[in-house]
Amino acid sequence: MKNIFIAILLTSFCSFSAQNFKAFQFYDKKGEIKTEKLVKELADYDVVFFGENHNSSINHWLQLKITEALFVQKNGQLILGAEMFERDNQSQLNQYLNGKFDAKTLKDSARLWNNYATDYKPLVDFAKDKKLNFIATNIPRRYASQTAKEGLESLNNLTEKDKSYIAQLPIKVTLETPGYPEMKAMMGDHADGTKVMNFISAQATKDATMAESILKNLQAGKTFIHYNGNYHSKEFGGIYWYIKQKNPNVKMAVISVFESENPELKVPEKDYIPTDFNLIIPSDMTKTY
Repeated sequence: MKNIFIAILLTSFCSFSAQNFKAFQFYDKKGEIKTEKLVKELADYDVVFFGENHNSSINHWLQLKITEALFVQKNGQLILGAEMFERDNQSQLNQYLNGKFDAKTLKDSARLWNNYATDYKPLVDFAKDKKLNFIATNIPRRYASQTAKEGLESLNNLTEKDKSYIAQLPIKVTLETPGYPEMKAMMGDHADGTKVMNFISAQATKDATMAESILKNLQAGKTFIHYNGNYHSKEFGGIYWYIKQKNPNVKMAVISVFESENPELKVPEKDYIPTDFNLIIPSDMTKTY
């Protein structure tokens, strides 16, 4: 009996140790897609939104690796841009890319995210090394904060220089934009209506400004890859929606990210609304913060 029990234990251990642990899986509309094929397809788009969970280590690593592969696929015809950099910091970012600023000077002069060094610096350094444009697409956070507190109309009182860092006013805000009704629901039925719309308007200022920044920097034959929080492009809403309003002819692809507890990283059974390409990562993947 003892030998049988040991054999069972060994069998169980071997099966566990031989389990195929997957760190990620991409899906398109047909099913699983390999990264090589994904990169080839992405090369045909004018704009690629690479959604992210801000604290996901594998998400950031894949952004870098896909960007590197897309650079090769496109023969260097790439433009990079990100939510994590605000329009009024473009000059500082450019000076770093041009070698006039070192890493410390950039850190001291620009409003970098706390996880910049681990999660975004590799992308910026790739752009620097390959002499690519890296666009600071987002609205300065102080204006989004102002909108949340005082409403969209308060932006009309800014100076012309300040307004240059924001999408052209007036910015259209509607609950027809995918994702915005969800934001409204999150605030609850008893929330003050004005506060709710101000909150949604603040999100809209970010999405509309990033959309305008991308449109202003598009170049024929080049793919603009944009890194942003998943919420800014999920369900073809956010930035994607605002670009479509301005120029429906821009060919865009969205990579959305979802977490799964399934060890084989099958698509989630709940809360799965796919876009063009969908990245499934383990729910227990290491977080960067």
